[in-house]
Amino acid sequence: MADTQPKLDSPKEPSRLRRILPLVLLVLAIGGVFATGLHRSLSFEAFIRYQSWLQGLVAAHRWAMLGLFGLVYVVAVTLSLPVSAFLTTIGGYLFGWALGGAAASVAATLGATNLFLIARTALGRPLLQRAGTRIQSLAAGFRRQAFLYLLSLRLIPVVPFWLTNLAAALFGMRVRSFVLATQLGMLPVSFAFAVAGSGLDEVMSRHETIRAECVAAGRSECAVDFSAGSLLTPRLMIALAILGILALVPVAVRHWRGGAPREET
Repeated sequence: MADTQPKLDSPKEPSRLRRILPLVLLVLAIGGVFATGLHRSLSFEAFIRYQSWLQGLVAAHRWAMLGLFGLVYVVAVTLSLPVSAFLTTIGGYLFGWALGGAAASVAATLGATNLFLIARTALGRPLLQRAGTRIQSLAAGFRRQAFLYLLSLRLIPVVPFWLTNLAAALFGMRVRSFVLATQLGMLPVSFAFAVAGSGLDEVMSRHETIRAECVAAGRSECAVDFSAGSLLTPRLMIALAILGILALVPVAVRHWRGGAPREET
């Protein structure tokens, strides 16, 4: 006689699949990007080759190119590609520091939120549900002051951007707090790199001169070798560090007083 009783775990399967599917697609997309070498196209050397062409497109289709720039930025951050500084610098060069910096900060926040939601849905909640009381209490403590912690990490990017997004997801940070802290923290950093990008012509000219001298000397390795980080002045980096320290002051005061209010839901 056939067993007509339904399986007890069948109603859970669709929800489990929906939870894991975005993570699977994300991993496949990241693998595809690195397997095909698409990540190499997001480099200063590639930008210099297509610089004039891109400037012509921006001059003819400014807003469409700005939208395309934002889309590429969102996808790159969602895939955790380490190109945020590069893209922000190029945005400042192509669109001006104000428009380029604003577009970069919004796109970075959208991309970070995508990764945060995928990680929280597929990993964060299941791991916390299975974790011991010590881990859960640590997660609760992180949530109480998560906004200021995350804000300081955005202002002082000493931790990789993608790793900060995953940590916030795994420790159960509120979505609203994550988005707000990320957007506020990304504004000064984005404008800093965008301002640096607005003066990229002089930097590229200097490096092209060095490259030409290298070729004239008969050397074999004469690639353009500079990064977005090298465009930031020590004074600008000190200013960003001071902003991050100031963001941590309320955390230290609350800890010293022994009363840290919980985040709002």
